[in-house]
Amino acid sequence: MTYKNKESSQVLITGGLGDLAKEMAANLRDQGYEVLCPDKYELDVTDGESVDAFFKSKVTRDLGLLINNAGIKDDEISLKMTPESWDKVMNVNLRGAFLCSKLALKIFLKNRLGHIINIGSYSSLSGPKGQTNYSSSKAALIGLTKSLALESGKRNVRVNCVLPGWMETKFTADVKEDAKNRSLEEHALRVFNNKESAAEFILFLHEKMMSVSGQVFQLDSRISQWN
Repeated sequence: MTYKNKESSQVLITGGLGDLAKEMAANLRDQGYEVLCPDKYELDVTDGESVDAFFKSKVTRDLGLLINNAGIKDDEISLKMTPESWDKVMNVNLRGAFLCSKLALKIFLKNRLGHIINIGSYSSLSGPKGQTNYSSSKAALIGLTKSLALESGKRNVRVNCVLPGWMETKFTADVKEDAKNRSLEEHALRVFNNKESAAEFILFLHEKMMSVSGQVFQLDSRISQWN
C-alpha cells in the first residue's frame, strides 16, 4: 500500500524545536502532508497526561506517520553522573518514544497502515565516553524499534530507526572544535551529514520503502566496532 492521498495523511513529529524536526516538517509539508510539529511546551513526551491530551485534541484517525524525534543529552562520565541526569535523558529519549508510539499504534493497527520512525544516534552503536545515559537510551530505542516492528507487522505497520549522523544543528552547537575534528576522522568519507539529506532520506523511507520494517539506517560513513 502507498500513501496516495497525502492531504488526509497526518504526520506527527515530536521535538519540534530541533533543526532536523523543522527540516522534516517543511519537507513533508511540501509533499502535501498535514504535519504536526509540537515543541516541548505543546507536547511533553515524558508526561503521559500531556501525551494523552495532545493526541485527543490534535491527532486524528488519519495519522499515518509518527517520527519520534524528541531527544536530549546531558553528558558526564558515569562516576559523576547523577541518577536525576540518567532519568531525565531516559525519560525524554526512551519513555517519550514509548508513550507516543503506544497511542499512535492504536490508530495504525485499526487502519492497518502506519509508520513509526525513531530518530536514533550513532552513540547507540559506539558507546562513547561520557554518554552512558544518552547512548543507553538510544541503544534501547533500537530494541523498541525491533520489538514494535514484530508486534505490529501483521497489520501492515512499519517501525524503523534512523541514525542521522553528526550534523551542524543546535543539538551539536556545544561540541568543541577539536572533538568535531576527531569525529570527522572517524568518517570514512571525511564528511558530515546534513539535515537536508537526513530529511530527504526519511521521506524516501516513508513513501518508497513500503516493505521495510524493523531496520536501523545509519546515514554517515562511520563504521562501529560492534554494529
